Amino acid sequence: MQNAGARRQGRHRTDPRFLAWQVLRRVEGGAHADVLLGRALSDADLSPADRALAVRLVYGTLAWQLYLDHLLAGFSHRPLAELDPAILVLLRMALFQICFLDRVPAFAAVDTAVQLAKRHQHGAATGLVNAVLRRAAQGWKGVPLPARERDLAGYLSVRYSHPRWIVEAWLNQFGPEETEQLLLANNEPCPTALRVNRLRTSREHLLQLLQESGASAQAGIYSPDAVIVSGVDPVSHPLHAEGLYSIQGEAAQLVSYLVAPKPDEAILDVCAAPGGKTTHLAELMSNRGRVVAVDSNSRGIDHLRRECHRLGIAIVETHVADARTWAPPTQQSFDRVLLDAPCSGLGTLRQHPEIRWRRTPESVRSLSQLQRELLEQAASWVRPGGLLVYATCTLLRQENEEVVDDFLARRRDFSLIAPGDEIPPFARTLLDERGTFRTSPHRQGLDGFFAVRLRRSTPVGNVAS
Repeated sequence: MQNAGARRQGRHRTDPRFLAWQVLRRVEGGAHADVLLGRALSDADLSPADRALAVRLVYGTLAWQLYLDHLLAGFSHRPLAELDPAILVLLRMALFQICFLDRVPAFAAVDTAVQLAKRHQHGAATGLVNAVLRRAAQGWKGVPLPARERDLAGYLSVRYSHPRWIVEAWLNQFGPEETEQLLLANNEPCPTALRVNRLRTSREHLLQLLQESGASAQAGIYSPDAVIVSGVDPVSHPLHAEGLYSIQGEAAQLVSYLVAPKPDEAILDVCAAPGGKTTHLAELMSNRGRVVAVDSNSRGIDHLRRECHRLGIAIVETHVADARTWAPPTQQSFDRVLLDAPCSGLGTLRQHPEIRWRRTPESVRSLSQLQRELLEQAASWVRPGGLLVYATCTLLRQENEEVVDDFLARRRDFSLIAPGDEIPPFARTLLDERGTFRTSPHRQGLDGFFAVRLRRSTPVGNVAS
């Protein structure tokens, strides 16, 4: 006879709503949704449609959390903060289906939530779940929002489910119309992008192999290495095990093109883990030269080493260290240095929706200070005439322009330069008048990235090689 744990494990493998609920419960406790969901799906026995449903439930519920809580508060007789966290997550997930998934009838969303509630704490909250969701299913469209005319930031915060401080920051940067477009885009599903490993195949051949395996695959627009896929689990696909591709967003791929490494050069990747850009740099160098990768996250560096083995890369040298205090064991300067700086990640909310609820103005201020320290240290490793690329995956000026402008005001030996022919043709539309690289979900359908190229001057009398 099966015990309760075995039955739960079985439901986890075959029931997409139960799987999504379990993932959401752990994310509520601080776990990362993408990692947890990936593990759960790899162990699950779900049809492609059910896998897609589980993904949509997890990411949609997290993205729309503030809006869902605003609605639920009007139908629950108890304050939401007093509810069992597992039950609150279940209510959000069910209401997300009612509000956003047209193919799921409201009565079905209510019924499945009630059935799931029966499996928690001996069904103690079943009545509450049933009552709240039935009231919400009938009346959610009539719940008032903050008045847009009197409190624009408050309205946008609730309507598009972002913390107010983020909305206010973006209103100052982008204005009302563009901010509203950005907020909406952040809540849309993120396409899955692959990066072809040109050491082993071409993009055209990879597209053919993916399509023959039943996947929907098409070439990316901006990166010549990008393939956009759906209808397939890219992690468990045999082509992934063969090292024919990596999973990496298209905007992230373009950062390596901004570095523009050449075969036989010495490259330093600061804050390298988990290594997506490190391996891309090595691929662009045709596996010739030297790429030194430094990061304080030992697990991330271990992952990078495994990726190098999977992809057939032999030129990456790894170091587990804090880049602010690390001393290169041999080479003291590099032709090109990439600082993919730790940041708030607010340009990646489509694939990491939960981080909006974990970042604060205080944490951004701390990150901005860390970015300044790392940029100063990274600059010391650039040879005269060499290149330093500063990149983030955030849209906040405080972590981008302000960090770079402060650095340039202090370091007269560095100057901002625009990319030349190194960057792919379509990607040149992503540069502003200063040559700054910018992408965003609402403009190009890409993650929000920022990057600049900084050239170190050559002392008088020396000629850059």
